[in-house]
Order: sequence, then structure tokens, then C-alpha cells
Amino acid sequence: MARISPFTLSARQYDMNLKRPAGTSRGILHQKSTYFICLESQNKVYWGEAGVFPNLSPEAGPDFEQKLNELITEANAHQYVPKASECQHLPSIAFALEQIEIALSYSHHAGKHRFCSYDTPYNQSKMGIPINGLIWMGDAVFMQEQIDNKLDQGFSCLKMKIGAIDWAKEIELLKGIRSRYSAETLTLRVDANGAFVPNNALSKLEELSRLDIHSIEQPIRQGQWDAMATLCKQSPIPIALDEELIGVTKLKDKKDLLQTIQPHYLIFKPTLLGGFEACEEWIRIAKPLSIDYWPTSALESNLGLHAIAQWAGYLNLSIPQGLGTGGMYVDNITTPLVIQGEDLWLRDTLSWDSQQFDSIYASPSL
Repeated sequence: MARISPFTLSARQYDMNLKRPAGTSRGILHQKSTYFICLESQNKVYWGEAGVFPNLSPEAGPDFEQKLNELITEANAHQYVPKASECQHLPSIAFALEQIEIALSYSHHAGKHRFCSYDTPYNQSKMGIPINGLIWMGDAVFMQEQIDNKLDQGFSCLKMKIGAIDWAKEIELLKGIRSRYSAETLTLRVDANGAFVPNNALSKLEELSRLDIHSIEQPIRQGQWDAMATLCKQSPIPIALDEELIGVTKLKDKKDLLQTIQPHYLIFKPTLLGGFEACEEWIRIAKPLSIDYWPTSALESNLGLHAIAQWAGYLNLSIPQGLGTGGMYVDNITTPLVIQGEDLWLRDTLSWDSQQFDSIYASPSL
């Protein structure tokens, strides 16, 4: 990490309440806790978010705060902040430290509080990032309501979580969309979060293919490389790996996984994979294998979402990204992020709420 001394590293827990309980592959969420890691030096505060995800992040558990505190104590004692590559066993923390490192290296900051930024047209408010409209798990009425809202907002790519309610009802929802919009007009992605089992997955994929589905994320649970490889060969619709990538940190293991499974797409969630550098290693392996990819957020606050959007702007991909909007929380961080149509923008006419960050920074650290 860039040399900056003296400094003080610290962390604060930040709890966000959802406007409506959200169905995920790991249960129903009413509240999401995240951790802001802050580096203070010379009256400036550099921010990173460690959005550890219960039951999904490798480092999640009752001793997470202890691990974070140990890292902070050692960093302050030695005046050395580890690089993201040095703490890949703690991916959300690695990502937060990488955000701080990028904020330290960005030379165009103003104000006391500094955030992860790349010098790109997106960061200069000259272009937006296309995103998919996410349809959360829930009962059929709630999911239909979300579909209608997203279509009214002008989204041309929807991603629907499947595997949570009755299969026939999910198929009816998708059929309803396709009866109104062709594949040329509306792209449909689905995310099974490992809901299928190997002996019935192919028949479900064949049923989905009749609805012109763009891709399916993680049809079966991770860790079944041979079964997933067979599916990728036989599936009539492209398969994207998501959870499959979590916890795979060694270069050889990454190569083995992609060469064995040969997926069509990779989904990158920096919070769960140890940051941008770790994701870019996946990209370098994937390109010679003709495996495409896109970045996705994972219920971070607007601070983490901002960082991932900055990276997405740097990657400059033309396909819709899987970035959330932050609008699901009652008490999210106030940032210049806005949704216009189906694009995420960083508006230079808006500003960060410095008083909010002052207040968070003044709150007790771990």
C-alpha cells in the first residue's frame, strides 16, 4: 500500500434496515450489517467497506470482529497496512483495504473524506453504467410487482432470482414477461443460487431455454465441478459461475476450476472474492478460454457500491452490469449515485454528505 505515515486505522459497524424484507439464497434479510474501515492521516480520512455477508463470506462468523481488530491493531503498531493480496483469507476486509489504497493513490480528491475513485468518463459524470433490473425473491404477487416497476422504469435487462417459490409459478412469471417483450427487446437473466440438483437441472434449463433466457447464474450448488462441467457442455442456455468462485484464491486452483468447468460467464463480486485485483486475476485466466464476465454488487452500502461502480467504469464493459441501486435500505449512505433510466450515474451536481461521514467517524470504533 502507498506509504503514508503516521496513520490510524480503525473500523466501525454500520447497520442498515431494509425497506422490505428481502429474500436471498441465504434466507430472509431484515437488516444488513457492514463495516467501514477508515485510515486517518494528516486530517484526511480514507474509507473502505467490508460488507461481510452472513453464511456466504468465507470469513463470516462470530469471530469476524476479532479478526478485523487483530489486523487493525497490528497495522497501527507497525504502521503498515497489508495489501489486499496479503489477506485473501479475509476477502471483505481485503476489498476494504484495496478501496483505501485506491483512494490514497487518486490525486483529484477534495475535502476531508476520501473514497475509491478511478479517473474515467464515469467518474467525471460523462457516462453512465448500464445495469440490470434485479427482481428479488418473494411471492408471485411481489415478484410481478417488481417486474412491472422495472419495465416501467425502462430497463432492457432484467435479472430474476429463481428457486425460492414454486417452479411452475416462476415459469409463469417469466412466460408473462416474454409474452409482452421479445428477446430482441428485453434481455432476461436468471439466478438460481444453486437451487437445482444435478439430476434435474438439465430439464429445468431446457424449460428455461424456451423463454429465450440470456444466462443462468449458479444452477447447482458450488463445489460440484464435474456435474457443473457436464451442465455447461449440455445446457441450451449459457451458464455463469457466481458462488463457485468464492474461496478460490490460489492461481492454480482458479485455472483448474475454469479449465474443468468451462463456463460461459463469470460473475465478479469483489466483496466476496477479495477485491478488484483478485477479480482481475480471474479475468486474465478467463480471456484465453473465451469466458466473458461482468461485475456485481452484493448488498453493500452505497459506499461499497460506489467503489464497485468505479471499477465497472474502469472496465468499460458494454453489457448491463449487476450493480444494485442502494434503494433497498432505509438508512443508506448518501452519495452522488443516481439511477437514470437503466444507467447508474455519478452526478457531479450532487455531493457526498460530509456531515454524515463526520458522524459515522465520530461513532465508537470496534
